Amino acid sequence: MQQQISSIVEASIAVKQQILSSPELIARIEQVTALIIKAFENGNKVLFCGNGGSAADAQHLAAEFSGRFYFDRDPLPSEALHCNSSYMTAVANDYGYDVVYSRMIKGMGRPGDVLVGLSTSGNSVNIIKAMEQAREIGMINVGLTGVGGGKMKEICDHLINVPSSDTPRIQESHIMVGHIICQLVEAHLFKK
Repeated sequence: MQQQISSIVEASIAVKQQILSSPELIARIEQVTALIIKAFENGNKVLFCGNGGSAADAQHLAAEFSGRFYFDRDPLPSEALHCNSSYMTAVANDYGYDVVYSRMIKGMGRPGDVLVGLSTSGNSVNIIKAMEQAREIGMINVGLTGVGGGKMKEICDHLINVPSSDTPRIQESHIMVGHIICQLVEAHLFKK
């Protein structure tokens, strides 16, 4: 079992090493950080959505902005779209799960807001529909996916596609990338 544990840790490190070795991915992370800084400076918000473990990651990252990351500071307007269970269950029941995020984006999205969609496959229909709605409004779409980017690749303004097709390794890297962005955004907006 110890060998299995070591192999899993090594696999996680290998994916992160591929990110580290990709100037293109590093540049995309920098671009997304800059656009989120600009959005917050302009009074816009950052919204997150995902399904399953990616929903948990979306909630985690939204909390880093709206709560705090490294130090006490004012909250930043950020939210994970799945946190209202009454809304989610009503809309899923009445209209279908495919539109749970797009309806919320239609109601609360504004031009210049940022939508961050997390999907390891890049093929989550409800996230794609949310991004289509966001694009109509004039929001900026950021996708965090696995290696291929899936169908989200075509609708994202900025795509951070982790070089892996292994769901746990992708999600671990999404949190790492999200933490990098949160740290840099916070440090820029709240210079000590």
